[in-house]
Amino acid sequence: MNLRRQFVFFFLGFFLYSNAQNPIIQTMYTADPAPMVYNGKLYLYTSYDEDNSTWFVMNNWKLYTTTDMVNWTDHGVVLSYSDFSWAKGDAWAAQCIERDGKFYMYVPVTSKENNRPAIGVAVADSPYGPFYDPLGKPLVQSSWGDIDPTVFVDDDGQAYLYWGNPFCYYVKLNEDMISFSGEITKVPMTVESFGKREGNVKDRPTLYEEAPWLYKRNNLYYLLWAGGPIPEHLGYSTGKSPQGPWEYQGVLMPTEGRSFTNHPGIVDYKGKTYLFYHNGGLPGGSGFTRSVCVDEVQFNNDGSIRQMKMAEGIKNGLETLNPYKKNEAETISFSEGVKASQNKEVGVFVNAMQNNDYTKVKGVDFGNEGPARFTARVGTTHNGGVTMEVRLGSSDGKLLGTLNIPLTGGDNRWTLVTVDVPKITGVHDVFFVFKGDKPGRIMFFDYWMFSR
Repeated sequence: MNLRRQFVFFFLGFFLYSNAQNPIIQTMYTADPAPMVYNGKLYLYTSYDEDNSTWFVMNNWKLYTTTDMVNWTDHGVVLSYSDFSWAKGDAWAAQCIERDGKFYMYVPVTSKENNRPAIGVAVADSPYGPFYDPLGKPLVQSSWGDIDPTVFVDDDGQAYLYWGNPFCYYVKLNEDMISFSGEITKVPMTVESFGKREGNVKDRPTLYEEAPWLYKRNNLYYLLWAGGPIPEHLGYSTGKSPQGPWEYQGVLMPTEGRSFTNHPGIVDYKGKTYLFYHNGGLPGGSGFTRSVCVDEVQFNNDGSIRQMKMAEGIKNGLETLNPYKKNEAETISFSEGVKASQNKEVGVFVNAMQNNDYTKVKGVDFGNEGPARFTARVGTTHNGGVTMEVRLGSSDGKLLGTLNIPLTGGDNRWTLVTVDVPKITGVHDVFFVFKGDKPGRIMFFDYWMFSR
């Protein structure tokens, strides 16, 4: 490939990447999205991949929230495999659900006792945790394929837990959500239910691979799943009961996106339906360093789902953001070069890792009066030469103000910095651009707000 063509491809890729909303989390590698709606807010639980991994190195589960589908707030780690005394590792795909004011998180981990996968359950009084293990043992351990749990409560109050790779299983959960009644049922793995696989039909007789997700719409039940052979696509089946029988409906999302796995999560929110999935879309992305994405779902009149491709994400927010209240720096619609951290002093915060890194907040509504000042809680380990610019529209858009970041000495020590800003009205995207030709991390950023 000649140099000119390389440049054109690089520029086009950068343009598309920098103007996209997907992947929705850029401050770390996330996977296995599990959305939940509660009290008008969308909660997104994810696993996450450690940087530079060449295997599934996953130790904790994270939580992100949104009310507008474009700005996502990082709430940090809410549960770890180490919170289960009987687990030795592997915090893989989980799902959280609310029932009667309590929150139940179903997780796959590896058991210390026999070095096999098992499904545990953790309980909390808040969707933010803290979660605890009420059983002190696995909820389910039946086979080598006990991974990827999905949980669903039907309109009659009966709860179901599905899971499994390469076969699919389910049980009926009791009302306490931490025990089950009856036998574990193995779903019939038929071509009629999950499509025909070519090749290894003995161990994996259908297209079904893993990652089931149970969903209901207009009295029709949907079982979404990741399909093989590797690299995975997303497929789905439908039925008239949460116990099936299931009828294969085809490919929901074809194989693409630089990750050999995928994982669906579908949810209704504010009159729309959204599909969450993962790919390898961030710089350095791969099958072991994945990134969560979301796109809107469209249905046909017969209830079937229109086939989807990995797209650039949600362009328009469902509501605007209020700049005249405390806003967390980790509320982000898009960022470049920024990493998330958390500590006991401030919780979650973001780190600018090099010169010209930025974060973007979408749809900020300044109203008709406009602000007079901007304040942020920040810090750095550098003695001078570090600034944060507040801009509109783009990372090189209209400059509202520049904050000089004073030396604080560490991310357990912070200071408030205020700058006067010109009057601005209406709705804008706001960019925080971090400047400093310094070695290592430039600065850290906790929260911000405008004032009139």
